[in-house]
Amino acid sequence: MSRIVVVSNRVPVPAGNAGQAGGLAVALLGLMERRGGLWFGWSGAVVERSGQPTVTQRGAVGYATLDLTEAEHRGYYTGYSNGVLWPMLHGLPHLIAFRRQDLDTYRRVNRRFADCLVPMLRRDDRIWVHDYHLLSLPGALRARGVRNPTGFFLHVPFPAPDAASVAPGIRALVQDVLEADLIGFQTAADRDNFASAASGLAGATRRAEDRLEHGGRHVRLGIFPAEINAREFAATAEAQMREEPARLLRRSLDGQALLLGVDRLDPTKGLPERLEAFSRMLARRPNQAVTFLQIAAPSREEVVAYRRLRTELDASAGAINSEHGEPHWVPLRMLARAQRRDTVAGFMRLARVGVVTPLRDGMNLVAKEFVAAQDPRDPGVLVLSCFAGAAAQLPSALLVNPHDVEGMAEALQAALDMPLEERRARWQASWAAIAEATPEAWGESFLRALAPEDLAGIPAAGVA
Repeated sequence: MSRIVVVSNRVPVPAGNAGQAGGLAVALLGLMERRGGLWFGWSGAVVERSGQPTVTQRGAVGYATLDLTEAEHRGYYTGYSNGVLWPMLHGLPHLIAFRRQDLDTYRRVNRRFADCLVPMLRRDDRIWVHDYHLLSLPGALRARGVRNPTGFFLHVPFPAPDAASVAPGIRALVQDVLEADLIGFQTAADRDNFASAASGLAGATRRAEDRLEHGGRHVRLGIFPAEINAREFAATAEAQMREEPARLLRRSLDGQALLLGVDRLDPTKGLPERLEAFSRMLARRPNQAVTFLQIAAPSREEVVAYRRLRTELDASAGAINSEHGEPHWVPLRMLARAQRRDTVAGFMRLARVGVVTPLRDGMNLVAKEFVAAQDPRDPGVLVLSCFAGAAAQLPSALLVNPHDVEGMAEALQAALDMPLEERRARWQASWAAIAEATPEAWGESFLRALAPEDLAGIPAAGVA
């Protein structure tokens, strides 16, 4: 069995904090621990001078990490990845802050990743590159003679070609990522948008729904919706009901219905619109006994747009509580700090309404976690943005347009008023869509598609 080499911006070296592991780590760690291999990427450390990778072995998995210098972190990560690519990919061009030196640094860091990774590779490795931070890496690896089967997976959305073209430098990045053998997406819409952009920006030709031709070689396109282990998460949520955090929350509600949002504090998550929708719902039903718990863990605090969002949300939360609250009750509880994943599972099981309303999202595993956490006898209702990738798999949720604040307010009220029979029917349909999936099966499906035998007859890529 060939070794798996996973390359991502951050490497989740085990350090006792698995309870707060991010979506990528949750999706891949089980697969890597079972299959073995190498996980390569940034350590998370910012240092004065760059050096060679540090390799740590944990069982069958090797973790190879690079530190970034302050200039690299500022240009590659904060500047181009999160100041240009992130807002472009999520359809928020007004948040783009471009500097030419950031693009140069982004490409230089991708090349350094390649330089450090190449000596670690074996002839039969399968390479799996993850996400928008590393769009240049497939091209950099091919330029260094790497011929191993190489896949790339985009965890976030890909916009229509006109929207993609607003990002300076995107043409060259699309050409670089087309050096992969297989490019995976969360949804068919993301795949089709990329294919159109590859044709318009990079001169690729779409030969079939799942295949592009570029530079005399073929590139496969695939749809691989990221998954959770729904049955495992359901068991965790049920067990958490006996633990102190869930017991304290339930006691504090004193019989009130709980609405719950769990997000990173990020402009793409639609948090200001969500709070406005909640405020309008309260204005319509002033005597309604409900509590909205919004967990919004801080993220990318060095980016100006994120700091502005924190200030805006703090003001909105204060306004909602001062306008609608009573001496004995505040309608909104806002937590701007991360919570353990198992603790959140218990909160989800308590909630009558799960509110997942991003402006745009590649998948949003929180939506699937909310479904998995529910008590089948008395399930809550998922209010879900139609612009989240999860909406394609969970059409039985209450789908909303996050830009329509009035529509969201109506959906929140409909969720609270929904009779038990309808709640059960909607939940059962959503559960059926996720119950048998696992992140390991998701990973295996990508790797099977990348296997060399699946690429038979396709011209070899890279430098001889």
